[in-house]
Amino acid sequence: MSQLYRERPEALFAHQDGRDTASVLEATGTAVVVRILTRHTDLLEAMVGVVAGAREHLVVTGSRSREKAYLEAIETAVAQEPDLVHYRVLYGPPRHRGLSDHLVRLLELRDPGERRNGVKTLHVGMVEPLRAMERYFVASETAAVVPPPSFHGADGFDCGVLLGREAAVGLVQHGREACASARPVETMEAVRALPLRHGATPERGEA
Repeated sequence: MSQLYRERPEALFAHQDGRDTASVLEATGTAVVVRILTRHTDLLEAMVGVVAGAREHLVVTGSRSREKAYLEAIETAVAQEPDLVHYRVLYGPPRHRGLSDHLVRLLELRDPGERRNGVKTLHVGMVEPLRAMERYFVASETAAVVPPPSFHGADGFDCGVLLGREAAVGLVQHGREACASARPVETMEAVRALPLRHGATPERGEA
């Protein structure tokens, strides 16, 4: 092969072993971190900003959402951006009534069974088994926010990392794959049959 293409083996097969090449995200490194968020108001503002800026994809993971402004922003985006493809990935049943009500409102806004320009634009799924590690993030095609454990206390929801486009694209793909393997929860009956799950983990984590 080296003789035929007049290239060193390292150049011919670098795409297989990854020793001499790096993905865009790997090459970017910490540059994908736009901002570290250390206050609840900043975290919520950043999450709402990601939602408001979504035009192509909006992925939200986790079963703990309860911030009214955040949930309303998601509903507004779904209502006002008909081509936006929204994925909600649950890890176990909702922890709060506000999220259950939010899922009902999403189904009122869109029928998951419909296709717009041949594309399904609403996906709601619950990852099983319930012991699967829960992920929390919100991502669009241009930005993402990942809330890590709070810097201020065990039950705090006040810290996060705002990420740029390269990381956001990866998280969108992560969420799409997780939703594809999840159990669909895409009818009113299925949503209303979900129990509220309390006390399994600290209350304040959400996405």
